[in-house]
Amino acid sequence: MKDSLYRVIWKALPTRGVSRITGAFAKHPISKKVIPSYINHFQIELEPVKKPLDQFDSLLDFFVRELKPEARPIDPNRDQVVSPVDGAVSQIGVIQEGSCVYAKGKEYSLAELLGNDPHYVEKFQGGKFVTLYLSPRDYHRIHMPVEGDIEGYAYLPGPLYPVNPLGMRLFPELFAVNERLVTYVRSSAGLVAVVKVGATNVGSIKVTYDEVSTNKGHRENKQIRYQDEPHLSKGDELGRFEFGSTVILLFEPNRIEWTIPEEVGTQVFMGKSIAKIVE
Repeated sequence: MKDSLYRVIWKALPTRGVSRITGAFAKHPISKKVIPSYINHFQIELEPVKKPLDQFDSLLDFFVRELKPEARPIDPNRDQVVSPVDGAVSQIGVIQEGSCVYAKGKEYSLAELLGNDPHYVEKFQGGKFVTLYLSPRDYHRIHMPVEGDIEGYAYLPGPLYPVNPLGMRLFPELFAVNERLVTYVRSSAGLVAVVKVGATNVGSIKVTYDEVSTNKGHRENKQIRYQDEPHLSKGDELGRFEFGSTVILLFEPNRIEWTIPEEVGTQVFMGKSIAKIVE
């Protein structure tokens, strides 16, 4: 009964509007006053940060902070897929019967995750996936896991429910309904989907290869395929969360083997190998 009530309350909340308000505050210069408290509360390591603390103009400016290049070296081996983010594995496995598992006995639809695009749904049937959760203390820029061409993207508007144990308990379909931005990359690892999932208080998700930005009041799905495909190298910046959430990587069948433990909670760091490409 309690979960049912919480679900009704969350559905009634204007999560997108609240998240835009949070984003607006985080961009305002006055928000920089809370940066020291934010650092202390989340125990953020400052040594890898590129800019001195007094050079940040707002809380958002600090949240999307750059790191020193040497802090996250990119694995140079051509057969290695690297983590696009700093974070932790919240699920890892095989896409079976069109579903991804997010917790024991619970799953969500691959088709719904990708906005019911039959071309891409077919590509990833039987493939592998990994879900990477970014905590508030993590680095929140997103990088290319492989070198490749950006074939296109899908912008899928939706609510912004919390991506945490409570949110996933209340909304089993969470990853397939929350607002998300999917980037499709053609590479030596085959087609790779980088699914960026929004959450409560995520002001927006932005990418480097296009002007698209999430949480702008759009209500319709947007599917774009490029004729002149942008090319990015492994480790290049792909996008960023303006307040954080989750990245899901999808791989075609028989294209990669994991090089990380297939265990929930495994820590990953941007630029470090998470998989090997199967030739």
